[in-house]
Amino acid sequence: MQLRDEIPDTFWTLFRSVNREAYIEALLAVNEEYQYSNYFLTRELCIQVLADLNMKKQIELKREENETEFDMLETPSSRMLKWLLRMGWLKAVEDYNTLVTNIVIPDYAAVFIEALEKIHSEGGEETEIYIQNVYATLFSFRNDPKAGLSMLRTALANTRRLNKALQDMLHNMDKFFGRLLGRTTYGELLKEHLEGYVEEIVRKKYHILKTSDNFYIYKTDIKKCLRDMREDGDWIARIRRRSREMGETGEDVLELLDLIERGFDDIEHRISNMDKEHTKYVRATVTRMNYLLSGETDTKGLVVQLLNQIAESRDKEARIQAVGAQMNLSHLEILSEKSLYKRRKGKKDFVSQMADEELAEDLNREDVLRLNRVQSRFSRKQIEEFIESHMEGEVLDAASLSFADPEEFEKLILAYDYSTRRNSRYVVVSEAEEMIEKDGYRYPALKFVRRSL
Repeated sequence: MQLRDEIPDTFWTLFRSVNREAYIEALLAVNEEYQYSNYFLTRELCIQVLADLNMKKQIELKREENETEFDMLETPSSRMLKWLLRMGWLKAVEDYNTLVTNIVIPDYAAVFIEALEKIHSEGGEETEIYIQNVYATLFSFRNDPKAGLSMLRTALANTRRLNKALQDMLHNMDKFFGRLLGRTTYGELLKEHLEGYVEEIVRKKYHILKTSDNFYIYKTDIKKCLRDMREDGDWIARIRRRSREMGETGEDVLELLDLIERGFDDIEHRISNMDKEHTKYVRATVTRMNYLLSGETDTKGLVVQLLNQIAESRDKEARIQAVGAQMNLSHLEILSEKSLYKRRKGKKDFVSQMADEELAEDLNREDVLRLNRVQSRFSRKQIEEFIESHMEGEVLDAASLSFADPEEFEKLILAYDYSTRRNSRYVVVSEAEEMIEKDGYRYPALKFVRRSL
């Protein structure tokens, strides 16, 4: 019989009760003590646990609809225990041998209490636990000769649970954007960011995925293990033979391996989406902070506030006329070249701009040298050393030069430029009309000699 068939109708009254939070706290306290007492709690011990909880939390119980005046005279701990027993969340078992009443948690209630613990707990470590479980399970399955396909299905289940945890983290990001827009002052916004987003997401969840790098520590080894198992034909045959001997039916070993690998691809995609959402939230926070800081002093912030008030008013025309009677909206501080929105140029404007640049006049020699910064690449001493090192006798013949790299050709150009100056130690004595083509360069047949003093 399914557990849902055992649930009494009064069981759901907890979620509609005026004391819902108090009863949930009581259930969590009883469940914690329940695990440390070998799953047998006497009625007296249970009341003592609830009394300690009441002393710590200072719980104030309101009257339930089905409570009598006699029930209201009891202590808060007795009232909570009596109500939980009556609604079916707890169950009283009489032990006639010892004449003791034991309090137990039914199976169906244990499922809900576990869910309530997850809701009230900080969480955050589940992603680390799941990835470690997948890692340990796969390597045990690979090396354990007794392992069956059930172990591989366990690895697949943990992979899906990890995907679900990441999906929940991703889908819950929108509530932080809503809370961000709901803050109207800088102090509230900063508190929301530091105590809300940073505490709940960055330190507890996002920090574990990115800073501790738990997923990326095991990802490479897990994928390598999956690839080795898939490529080992003899091992696959042994696993299939073993699964038939154990009577296991269902997916084949290769199908399970493919599902696990596909699950890890989904994990990477979800982590990538988490990165995008995290970046979007940080940018939105900074933008909102800047707006709140300058909203009351900056002209644009005041104009935005004014436009928002006009948009929210029922009679917009009357509001516009009232604003126009009090303010000069055509003032240069409001309507200036630095508008709230600047329209981007179209493709045609961009093409015409490029065409205008192409039609510009050709640059002269000085402009070309200045734009390429060739003149500042080599000092005067380096140019003179270049000329001296290639002179044969008292003449440097450019036709005899060979250029191993572009720098040598640049030095030849700068040597010619240097020889045209008055304070130069060298001069070009002849400029032949023929052109030299050598080493991929084309230049006149120049000859350099020392200038006579």
